[in-house]
Amino acid sequence: MLFRSAEAEPLFQKALLLYQRLLGEEHPNVAMIYNNLAELYHDQGRYKEAESLHKKVLSLRQRLLGEEHPHVAMSYNNLAFLYKSQGRYAEAEPLFQKALELSIKLLGEEHPDVATSYNNLAVICRCQGRYAEAEPLFQKALELRQSLLGEENLSVAASYNDLAELYYYQGQYTEAEPLFQKALSLYQRLLGEDNLIVAKICGNLALLYESQGRYTEAEPLFQQALELRQRLLGEEHPYVADSYNNLAGLYNSQGRYTEAEPLFQKALELRQRLLGEEHPDVANSYNNLAALYESQGRYTEVEPLYQKALKLCQRLLGEDHPHIATIYSGLAGLYKSQGRYTEAESLFQKALELRQRLLGEEHPDVATSYNNLATLYDLQGRYTQAEHLYQKALAIIEQQLGTEHPNTITVRNNLEYLRNKMG
Repeated sequence: MLFRSAEAEPLFQKALLLYQRLLGEEHPNVAMIYNNLAELYHDQGRYKEAESLHKKVLSLRQRLLGEEHPHVAMSYNNLAFLYKSQGRYAEAEPLFQKALELSIKLLGEEHPDVATSYNNLAVICRCQGRYAEAEPLFQKALELRQSLLGEENLSVAASYNDLAELYYYQGQYTEAEPLFQKALSLYQRLLGEDNLIVAKICGNLALLYESQGRYTEAEPLFQQALELRQRLLGEEHPYVADSYNNLAGLYNSQGRYTEAEPLFQKALELRQRLLGEEHPDVANSYNNLAALYESQGRYTEVEPLYQKALKLCQRLLGEDHPHIATIYSGLAGLYKSQGRYTEAESLFQKALELRQRLLGEEHPDVATSYNNLATLYDLQGRYTQAEHLYQKALAIIEQQLGTEHPNTITVRNNLEYLRNKMG
């Protein structure tokens, strides 16, 4: 459906008219065509049209098949995924729960659809930063799929990718990489190279390599993902915006600011146009542009963007989310650069506490927070406190990212510079 969506839509419309004429509106086959159209619109980023149709499908199926039917569970899942795409996590989760409960009741525990429901619920937990709840659900989905479907199956590949993403978000990079590689190999073998799912896994691997400082390995994978998405989806799609954003992030990490800015701008404009202003991805774009401008010393442009990102995320995701910690950290860095040390310290502390609570003490982002707070204490001449935090940061980051990662080198240099000052 994703590959030739322009050709698919008129065919679905024709099929719908034919079924309506032959079977009438109140028929499961009519609901099936509505569902296919809704999924097509979802894939194209036409979320309002997709929502209207998914709700129509759910209502039709409930009326025709009763509440206790696998197709009703499927409709709950589809509507939930649409809400997830729009960042409407609180609306998505109860629908995923309903789908899981229905699937277990109707199909028993040992069924592929039940595995899918466990996986879907895990995804929504991960999106909200509830990693400890997500992992056992992902593991359960993977084990069910392997036992029911065998290793050479697309659903097993999807489970490898989803579990790898979870480990990546938690900074468990050595656990994530082999799972991404397994997923990529399986997809390439089963679907071929020219595929949107292959583009997604290439992008995921690239993000992992970027996090590890393996920039030369990351760039060609980001480029491959962008080119595949442009060819298969056209320019006007949220996935293309994601690829622009990811490639810009890599250039920003390397200090290639003039290459990063137009790509961040493209990503923001696409997201605003396709997703609307009230979406976590729009907040992400504001945050990324703010960080870029800060790196360039364009301070007057920075604060309004961080504030926009923060308010959006608080409204959409709540206060307890890793994204909030990221924005606190960015805003604190700005205040530190402007000599607003009291405001900076409060926000660095907030970011640290959030990360410790949500990600655990051994996460690279916790190390980043220790380093950030240490640099502030260093500037204020609070050398003993700074040294203690640099040491904490270094211990975590060496363990998680290795001794040669750019972030490790930065923290080590910060500590050495401080000790030279202290004599």
